[in-house]
Amino acid sequence: MSVRDYIRERFFPHIWCPGCGHGTVLNNMLRAVDEQGIRKNDIVMVSGIGCSSRISGYVDFHTLHTLHGRALAFATGVKLSQPELTLIVPMGDGDCLAIGGNHFIHACRRNIDMTAIIMNNRIYGMTGGQFSPLSGFGIQATTSPYTNIDQAFEIVEMAKASGATFVARTTSYHVQEIASFISQAIQHKGFSVVEILSPCPTHFGRKNRLGDAVDMLEFLKQNTAKLGSKKAEDNPEAITRGIMVQRELPEYCREYERIIDKAQKG
Repeated sequence: MSVRDYIRERFFPHIWCPGCGHGTVLNNMLRAVDEQGIRKNDIVMVSGIGCSSRISGYVDFHTLHTLHGRALAFATGVKLSQPELTLIVPMGDGDCLAIGGNHFIHACRRNIDMTAIIMNNRIYGMTGGQFSPLSGFGIQATTSPYTNIDQAFEIVEMAKASGATFVARTTSYHVQEIASFISQAIQHKGFSVVEILSPCPTHFGRKNRLGDAVDMLEFLKQNTAKLGSKKAEDNPEAITRGIMVQRELPEYCREYERIIDKAQKG
């Protein structure tokens, strides 16, 4: 198969703005799936609402386009009923960590075998550029014209603290890392989180005078550093990329089946 076999071409061209990083995420997510040779009927993609969640409309998998912030809850139900399936859950920063924040914490805690892909563009892009839980202090948005005073969540630290057993971060500039990290996340038997910094030139970039899409990609190139690299050592303020957590813990569905078996025998 090829990457094109995994998409619904009749729904193209996509709705994302020029320069949006989400198309790059879609491309490399499909490369990761194709690399592993996963059958389309063995994949379920569950998404909520937002720019990032539109991905489920473009892939030729089993898909659920659900309620805002509830993608992980729906995905948990699918995985418990059909544990042999591969679950992929694309989300945005608001979808995952605003209304969906509680679901995210508990999905990490349960260590249920699915992959959460969080496209972090630091803004509510679909609804007009309001600030999100990941926007950060001092940024401008349509709902913070005099700058935002909320501190931002740190996805990697939150995922680690909540118990996720695979946690990685990269950017839309580092395309090979996207495919590699998603591939490893899918293979991991437990709850996997892949944060991808994804530029939004239309709202975040324009409001904060960060230039065009090329300028925003250049920023991601210059201001991120690979975990353990000399660049990371020399630039402590750089955003770290890499696999931050990779450990084995009992997986939820397997433990649930064990409890059922024990109850039936008892």
